[in-house]
Amino acid sequence: MTTPFDDDSSNRKPGLFSGLRASFLTGIVVIAPVALTVWLIWALIGWVDSVVLPLIPYDFQPEKYIGINLRGVGVIIFLVFTVIVGWVAKGLIGKSMIRFAESLVDRMPVVRTIYSGVKQIAETVFAQSERSFETACLIQYPRRDIWAIGFISTTAKGEVNERAESGSQLLSVFVPTTPNPTSGFLLFLPREDVIELDMSVEDAAKLVISAGLVYPGQVDPDDPRLKRRRRLAAPIKESENLNLR
Repeated sequence: MTTPFDDDSSNRKPGLFSGLRASFLTGIVVIAPVALTVWLIWALIGWVDSVVLPLIPYDFQPEKYIGINLRGVGVIIFLVFTVIVGWVAKGLIGKSMIRFAESLVDRMPVVRTIYSGVKQIAETVFAQSERSFETACLIQYPRRDIWAIGFISTTAKGEVNERAESGSQLLSVFVPTTPNPTSGFLLFLPREDVIELDMSVEDAAKLVISAGLVYPGQVDPDDPRLKRRRRLAAPIKESENLNLR
């Protein structure tokens, strides 16, 4: 005999509405990232076209010849123009022109501040660099028995390594913050206090951004990326051994 207060939810099968709701939410999870990515790319292309095409004479625009405004023409023109400017800037004449223009900007109080800030941001985000984070690691931070994910950048050199009384080679480790991994802390830790991880830098970044909700899968020992990281880490360890001798 059952009463109105008996809980028979364990024997109850999911109804049609529950199944449709679960399928709908699953579909949203699949569709939303794709739709949002396509929409952002489409909106970005349209914004670039709206900025670039008004600067192009009408006689050179494809709308005059085919009767319609092709989306993406402004992006192509911008890419070609940027490549040409970069090619010229790397030459002797281009470098001289840039130095002359920057000398003029340095004489303008307000413009100088804006230009230097924008230039620093652009160099940080877009400048090509031969160095990048190649290895994720675990360290005890901000105190012992509390572990944090970091990224090994390089071995410490110069005055930092000489003045630190650690007795061993120091590693430069960047500890990102959650959920914004572009900000964080630069720490110099002894080599023996850093535990290198087999997961890729991308997987470690996903773990940081998701606040621990997304964990990487099992690492394949034959993964080419893992072998490459180990090859890159080998010269660092050899240099540390030579410095300690």
